[in-house]
Amino acid sequence: MRKLKNSELERLDVEAFKEVDKIPLIVILDNIRSLNNIGSVFRTSDAFLIEKIYLCGITAKPPHKDIHKTALGATESVDWEYAEDTLVLIEKLKESKIKILAIEQAENSTMLQDFMIEQNEKYAVVFGNEVKGVQQKVVSASDYCIEIPQFGTKHSLNISVSVGLVLWDLFKKFRF
Repeated sequence: MRKLKNSELERLDVEAFKEVDKIPLIVILDNIRSLNNIGSVFRTSDAFLIEKIYLCGITAKPPHKDIHKTALGATESVDWEYAEDTLVLIEKLKESKIKILAIEQAENSTMLQDFMIEQNEKYAVVFGNEVKGVQQKVVSASDYCIEIPQFGTKHSLNISVSVGLVLWDLFKKFRF
């Protein structure tokens, strides 16, 4: 086996990425404080053809050197927008018939592996603050609460890890 060179990966350039069909999925960051986490979300969203990212509340916006450090240019490829209030944004998206999925540990949550997408539906996944998680009012306003199963001693995963797991799982459900 030989590692591939970057030139052999046949990745899209930014212009081609903008034109390619995306999966019908939006990422919402609800008060994320770490610039490195924000950059990682951009990079993962680029990898899985996410339609758009909404940065809400205290979540920092590009351009910023610490976001760029982990995004590696994905802030240029993935569409994004800032929204001051996550709940107001969610209400607006719901009016557009977008299903809201809060990624959180909650009563009556659905385990990620058990959640099935509906064809011809569009979804938005909400990831919360590194300490407090998704705001309760946002969880309450969501159509579904999706939980990532965990079996060890820790109570949560880093948001960048959570985003990677959830986006890959949903990408597979949309594309395969």
